[in-house]
Amino acid sequence: MGGPHGHLLHFHAHSPIHRTPAHVKILTLVGFMLLVVATPRGWYLAYGVYLIALLVVVAASRVPPTYLLKRMVIETPFVLFAVLLPFVATGPRTEFLGLTVSESGLHAGTALLIKGTLGVLASLTLAATTEPQALLAGLARLRVPSLMVQIMGFMIRYLEVVTDELRRMAIARESRGFRARNPRHWSVLARSFGALFIRSFERGERVHLAMLSRGYDGTTPDAVMRSS
Repeated sequence: MGGPHGHLLHFHAHSPIHRTPAHVKILTLVGFMLLVVATPRGWYLAYGVYLIALLVVVAASRVPPTYLLKRMVIETPFVLFAVLLPFVATGPRTEFLGLTVSESGLHAGTALLIKGTLGVLASLTLAATTEPQALLAGLARLRVPSLMVQIMGFMIRYLEVVTDELRRMAIARESRGFRARNPRHWSVLARSFGALFIRSFERGERVHLAMLSRGYDGTTPDAVMRSS
């Protein structure tokens, strides 16, 4: 009883975490993130406690750890920045693994890496245990502005459409013998992304006009949001 269901990030299961109301999980995530961010750097024992608590939640959710680890690649930019920070920051220098680095940069990079990892893992756990439409309903119940909820709903609905359009463009390029092997080919990729933006914008205009022709007045019926 596992595997993706409903959305690429969601893992279908019947754990207590899955059954917890979405608005409760959202509030818990926000509270957890505020606690992590407010924890001073250097309090590694507290970070360890946060990690253990998070791993307990992951275990209770019955989401395979490998399922979450594969999706933590989204953290790569933060990891790179945290690794570079000790080398580019100013201030007193110290020795670390045989290298001379900035002491303040080392502490800041370590804190950024730890806090970023905890935040990404907690967010992925929420996404893996909550259906997108339940998440939108939870946000609406928490009195998030209706327009923002609608924008997020349509983003979820059409993200896969845009991704599929990008995949077809890549296949078209490859069928013509194109391979992005060096920086000289970046201009082709840039034009492709520009064309994708224009197509997405035009699609959005057509969708908006279609909604207006059907009486859209700034609110979206629940039935339509569920069908998204």
